[in-house]
Amino acid sequence: MNEAQNLSYQISCESPTSCIAKIVVASSVVEHVYRQAVISQKKTVDAPGFAKGTAPYEYISQILRPTLLDHVQEFLLNYCVLNELYAALRTEKIVMAGMPRLTAVDLDHTGPGTYTFEITRIADMSSIDWHYLPFKAPRRKNYKDLDRQVESFIKEEKDRLKITQGNDIAVGDWVSFDVSLAHSDPQNYHEMPRESFWIKVGEEDVDEPFRNLLIGKKAGETFISDSSALQEYFSSQLTTNYQFHLTIQDTIKHSFFCLEQFKKHFKIKTNKELEQKLIEVFSYRNDISLRRSMAEESLKLITQKHRFEVPHHLLLRQQELLLDQVQHNPDYHVYRVQKDFGLRIRQLAEKQVKEIILIDHLAYHEHISITDQEVKGYLNLLQRPRTKEFIYFHPPVTKRNGQEIPIAANIIKQTCLREKTLNHVIHHLTRQ
Repeated sequence: MNEAQNLSYQISCESPTSCIAKIVVASSVVEHVYRQAVISQKKTVDAPGFAKGTAPYEYISQILRPTLLDHVQEFLLNYCVLNELYAALRTEKIVMAGMPRLTAVDLDHTGPGTYTFEITRIADMSSIDWHYLPFKAPRRKNYKDLDRQVESFIKEEKDRLKITQGNDIAVGDWVSFDVSLAHSDPQNYHEMPRESFWIKVGEEDVDEPFRNLLIGKKAGETFISDSSALQEYFSSQLTTNYQFHLTIQDTIKHSFFCLEQFKKHFKIKTNKELEQKLIEVFSYRNDISLRRSMAEESLKLITQKHRFEVPHHLLLRQQELLLDQVQHNPDYHVYRVQKDFGLRIRQLAEKQVKEIILIDHLAYHEHISITDQEVKGYLNLLQRPRTKEFIYFHPPVTKRNGQEIPIAANIIKQTCLREKTLNHVIHHLTRQ
């Protein structure tokens, strides 16, 4: 259950390969959003016999009901339903194969709203045994220049920290914020769920709306906004003028790479350990970093030990995603004409799908959980090209039509849980 019983979930798994997840939004929340939608249209509706902006609530509700309900469905999906869905799946330790599929929405302007999702699963892997697999960790290159590069990196980031002025949000920062829909009618007050999101403050022209919303704010700051960017993110069905309550929960600076956060993330206690850890992304062999090699070899060892088949439609979907990504590579046309291009794409798609399924199973069988602080440590690694090499499971897509958009906190937690589980595996195997 979510706060004040605003949201609840029901998950039923009637077969080893699929389950149904239902997210139920309380009637009070549905009615409140619907009411705000009607009120937002009042100023623009031209109704026969009424001056512009004076049409009664009931009239607007009646003539615009299908459009209003489409808007409310989309708004609630992006505002709170997806956040609740991912939290519920993690709580119930449901391992998804692919993405959840929204199959039905039962919602009217009165009564609760129910969103039904179909989840594809892989049969339980409770017999996974990986702790004693023979693993030969790749070694770093013993070039003195690598040590100097690490020392230079550490010094540069410490110098950046010294000259950083204040804690105001700036371009390139990651920002965690809570948001709730405000009330335009005090007579119909209802406590709305507060939902958590992360967003990166972009620097492009298209990022200006969200940038203007956040720039100059600080962690802990609370304010009210009618940001058009938020309105459009939650729903593109209607032009609305909602008021949102926002609270900035946390920030990750781009002006400096936080070494202290990095040390917490990898449980590093000494400067020597710090340098040894950073060497993992400075030491390369055959264009692959030491860190990437450890991740690849660890996952390869476990997937070879535990073989399983994945649904064909998941492989096709992953191939589509890979083709979309590679098309943006300058060498795409060179790759495409290679005889084995299609085969390589299929093999990579199968490898990636199997790794995600396997690591999700391991997370739940090893009883690994994720905290907000660990999410912060993960996002901190994204702040420098070099430290991105520590990340194997990349974050969800953060852009829509080139614009940085919010990511529901529980969606990004799923990716961070995978990364934490992989770190757990690497740490254990390399200690043997």
